Amino acid sequence: MLYKKLLYRGVQALIISISAVSAGQAADPVTPPIPGVVPGGVVVELIKDGFNGTEGPIAHPDGSLLFTETNAERIVRIAPDNKVSTFLEKSNGANGLAFNAEGDLIAVQVLKPKVGILYPKNKEKTLAEKYDGETFQRPNDLVLHKSGSLYFTDSGTRVTPENPNPPISKPGVFHISPAGELKRLANDIDRPNGIQLNKDETVLYVANTQGEHILAYDIAADGSITNKRNFAKLAGWKDGEAGWTSGADGLAVDDEDRLYVASNAGIEVFSAKGDALGVIPIPLKPQNLAFAGADKKTLYVVGRGAAYRIPVLTAGYRGRDK
Repeated sequence: MLYKKLLYRGVQALIISISAVSAGQAADPVTPPIPGVVPGGVVVELIKDGFNGTEGPIAHPDGSLLFTETNAERIVRIAPDNKVSTFLEKSNGANGLAFNAEGDLIAVQVLKPKVGILYPKNKEKTLAEKYDGETFQRPNDLVLHKSGSLYFTDSGTRVTPENPNPPISKPGVFHISPAGELKRLANDIDRPNGIQLNKDETVLYVANTQGEHILAYDIAADGSITNKRNFAKLAGWKDGEAGWTSGADGLAVDDEDRLYVASNAGIEVFSAKGDALGVIPIPLKPQNLAFAGADKKTLYVVGRGAAYRIPVLTAGYRGRDK
């Protein structure tokens, strides 16, 4: 019944979009049919634009969505009714987010680069800010394993107007064990960005913004990673002003273990085996995404100062906040 309702809404939206184009009006983008993900013709709904940096979306336990306005040092909440409010100010440039088992909000932070508990304020704690004597340059994204260990990426040396000659820092994938031990697991990725786990948390995915593929690793019992491989080839791979790039950024998984990737092409969807299933177009280049809502059957996408949402057929994985 739900599928029929969504299909009907999708067909209606498609008819409206075609009418708008015929009338010379700009039409909202609509989804192509992707079995199990979205029927054709579902409108990609703009919630709001004009945000100052859009990253790090995760589901809040109350069904709302949180995401980071990294440049504004703010964490924003979007309620199920699309009401937008401020969840937290002075976020130290928080980027990727995760809730731990105690309900503490952990963030990779870029103003003063570090990884740590950001909320509640009385539990703020730095988990890592240096590796081998080097300060992190741009901690980018993170994912929390059920063991309590934390995986995160650092995109490496970052030149800014405030710091035009920063120390050279190599990009990396890092792991913080439940006991707090920090290790670098990989330093051979051009620009590691989004990071995610599959449903049973035996595979680690890493988005390489400068690469043509999503990378995958097997996770060992001690949290280390092995068997690096190309998991999925990205349709977003193209030659631009900065050279060849896929724009691969945020990652999310649904309850059927499909992987969703924000890239230059839009939201690319892959099977658990890495087969390309389709691409959802987004008006502005997406940077990150997450499932939220009471049933996690709404896909939220943020990027370039805008936030969107799309009703989907399969819920996001419920075992994690993302």
